[in-house]
Amino acid sequence: MVDLKAYNEALNLLQQASTPFGFVAAVQDHDNYKRVWTRDGVITSIAALLSGEHDLVKTAKATIETLLNNQHINGFMPSNVSPENGSVSFGGTSGRADNPSWAVIGLCAYTLLTGDKTLWVKHQAQVDKCLSVLEAWEFNGKHLVYVPQSGDWADEYIQHGYILFDQLLRVWALKLASKIVSNKNWNDKALDIVNAIKANYWKVDGQPNAYAPNLVHQLKDASADFWLMGFNPARIYNYFDLQANTFCLLIGTGNETQNRLVINYIKKLQENHQSMLPSFYPAIEENDDDMNELKNNYAYSFRNKPGYFHNGGLWPVWNGWLAAALSLSGETEFAKSITSAIHTSNSKADLFNECLHGSTHNPCGVPNCTWSAAGAIIAEQALISDDFKALF
Repeated sequence: MVDLKAYNEALNLLQQASTPFGFVAAVQDHDNYKRVWTRDGVITSIAALLSGEHDLVKTAKATIETLLNNQHINGFMPSNVSPENGSVSFGGTSGRADNPSWAVIGLCAYTLLTGDKTLWVKHQAQVDKCLSVLEAWEFNGKHLVYVPQSGDWADEYIQHGYILFDQLLRVWALKLASKIVSNKNWNDKALDIVNAIKANYWKVDGQPNAYAPNLVHQLKDASADFWLMGFNPARIYNYFDLQANTFCLLIGTGNETQNRLVINYIKKLQENHQSMLPSFYPAIEENDDDMNELKNNYAYSFRNKPGYFHNGGLWPVWNGWLAAALSLSGETEFAKSITSAIHTSNSKADLFNECLHGSTHNPCGVPNCTWSAAGAIIAEQALISDDFKALF
C-alpha cells in the first residue's frame, strides 16, 4: 500500500522544482543547486515519468531538452544549466564522466515510458556523441571508462579510476537505447563492458582475465560479499558502494549466487543502521589514511566528516533505487522497509534533505532537495507499477 501522504508530498516538491527549462536540483538557491543538473534532472525526470502526472511529465521533457540542447561540441554533457540566464557549467576541477550516460538514459526513459519518439528522433546526433565520448574515455579500448576524481555523483569523495557505478550506467544507457532501435554495435558494446565487469569487479581465485596484472594481487584484499567499488593503477577501493551494488541488481550483472551475497550483505548493513543504507561503507575516520585525500576535496565547505555527506551519509535518492532493485529481486518486504525509512527521513526537519548522518540519522544536507523526493517516488512506483520494469 502506497504511503499517500509521503508520496503526494514528494510529488508536490517536484512541482515546486519545476521550471520551463526543467527540474532544478533544489527549491532554495544554495551552492548552485537551483539549476537544471544532468544527473539530478534525469533521475527526477524518471520519477516524474513513472508518476504519470501530466505537468511533471512535461517538465521531464523540458529537462531532457535543456540538457541535450547544451551538449558540448565534443560530446560531453553539462554538469548544470542555469534556468535564469542559460549559462552552462561542464564541471569544476574535473568534468562529469557519468553525465553522457545519464543523458542517454533520460532520453530513453522518456521515449519508452511515454511512447513519444519525437525527442529520440530529434536528438540522434547527441546520442551518438554521448556514446562516442564514453568510448574515447576508455583511453585504451579495453571497455572500461576512466573516471577522474570528482568525476561522478560523489564529487567530494576519494574515488578515481575504473569506478564500477559509471560502467554500469553506460551499460544501462546502451541497453535502453537498444530497446528503442536495434543496433548490433550497441548490444555488442554492452556485452563487452558486462564481461569486463564480471572479470574485474568480483573477487575470484587467481582473477583470470584481469584488466591489468596489478589487479590480481590488489583484489586479495577485496570483499567476497559484494561488487568492488573500483580500482586504479595504484589501488582498489574496498568500501561497499551502495549505488554500484544496487545497479548490479537492477541491470542483472551478477548470477544468482552473487545477487544473494549482495542482498544478504545489505540486510546485515540495514540491521546495523536501522534506517536507510549509507552510500559508502564504512565511513573514513579522522585517523584513516584516506582522510588525507578526502579532507581537501570540496568546493564550498568541507562536508565529508565521518558519517556525513558522501562519507557514510544516508541518501534517500540512492535508497530509492535500492528499494526498486529489491522489488525487482522479489525482496518485497525488504523493499517496503527501505521505502518506509526513506519516507521517515524525508519528513525530518525542513523536509526532503539531501542526506542524513550515518549514525544519528539527523539531516546534514541541503533541504528540499528534488532527487530525495524522486527517490521516494521511484521506490513506491517500483512496488506498484510494471512501468518500472520497462527500464530494465
